[in-house]
Amino acid sequence: MDLQETKAAVLAQIDRRADEALAVANHILNAPEPGFREQATSRFVAQKLADLGIPFDDGLALTGLKGMLSGGKSGPTVGVFGELDSLIVPGHPFADPETHAAHACGHHTQIGSLLTVAMGLQAPGVLENLAGRIALLVVPAEEFIEIEYRDGLRSQGKLEFLGGKSEFVKLGVMDDVDIAMMTHTENQDWAYGDARLGVGSNNNGMIAKRIRFNGVASHAGGSPHLGVNALNAANIALTAIHAQRETFRDEESIRIHPIITRGGTVVSSVPADVRMETFVRGSSIEAYMAAGEKVDRALRAGALAVGASVDIATIPGYTPLAQDSTLTELYVSNAERLVGTGKVAAMGHRSGSTDMGDISQIMPAIHPYAAASTGKAHGNDYVVQDYELAVTTAGKAMAMTIIDLLFDDAQRANAIVRDFQGGMSRSGYLSWLRDIYSEETYTE
Repeated sequence: MDLQETKAAVLAQIDRRADEALAVANHILNAPEPGFREQATSRFVAQKLADLGIPFDDGLALTGLKGMLSGGKSGPTVGVFGELDSLIVPGHPFADPETHAAHACGHHTQIGSLLTVAMGLQAPGVLENLAGRIALLVVPAEEFIEIEYRDGLRSQGKLEFLGGKSEFVKLGVMDDVDIAMMTHTENQDWAYGDARLGVGSNNNGMIAKRIRFNGVASHAGGSPHLGVNALNAANIALTAIHAQRETFRDEESIRIHPIITRGGTVVSSVPADVRMETFVRGSSIEAYMAAGEKVDRALRAGALAVGASVDIATIPGYTPLAQDSTLTELYVSNAERLVGTGKVAAMGHRSGSTDMGDISQIMPAIHPYAAASTGKAHGNDYVVQDYELAVTTAGKAMAMTIIDLLFDDAQRANAIVRDFQGGMSRSGYLSWLRDIYSEETYTE
């Protein structure tokens, strides 16, 4: 088969088996689990890979999996990501009634589109025409949530990093992967006209802070003067953080959004143990690291004001996303064949964060979006409406791009890998993450 015949065979195979991938996405939607807790979801996906006859490793970063499809010749490896985890969003129509876990970011469709790629490339006569391999990377914990819980896993030696893709890099899961891609969902009412897919965005990076204000407990009614109110320290710190906002440049896209996860114990006792978590996001590493220093200053000020102490743990999060332009162009040529010329938008800066940014620092990567949802991302009204676009079309576009990359002795893939100007080596990336970790206690 020539190139176009190979693509046609893949598209036909995907159409024949589309209902299977859609059923997978629907199953995961109705069984949400947050990051590093996706045990049932992992077992479910493992069974699907086994049903397809795809060899895989499991238990990676606790719940992750890695399947592999091999072409007829040796060559580079293209990785396709699908994320296992949900958020925790009470009130979401598909939330678990006990845990409140909910797929309010559309990750369930990513597993569907990943399996769409796998099933399509298994069409007769396809893999033997490709030079290289396709890694199916089923990764946990993209959503950077439950920081205290995950940091506990780190303390127990079960993890080193709190995001799934960083753990994959550390464990060597990515060592034999040369190019990476995945597709995320987006709101249908986005700012790109009638486009159905979007490419080329860059995203904020971020660090996280785990914070504990330590005061002195005392009877809140009878002897409050003998206590040190840690909740007051936290409130002063929040105000001080807000006072920094006018110092941030627009182009730095700084976002700081703390929450109090514990405000004390009982109402009759002066709060002595108050805990917070926050992200510090920015468009560049330099910008969000500098903003993080201002946050630390505000936290120390809150403690100083009331005579409390504060423990500040700085935790590496995600690097900014930088998508490969040549790989993007190749994807667009295939995506437009599916959704129409002019229906693939060139996206701008996005102030959210993803650990696909970390992958983009060490290898050529793309992270397209499918305008398939309604509601607010991470909100209780975010629901995927167009499953054909989010699962079937997204999978088709990635599969066709993979064929372009690995066809004809993988000349295109080899050129992209050769020309990649990465921000970090893999070992340098891991060293940089480790250098960010810090824990300090500030007392007057």
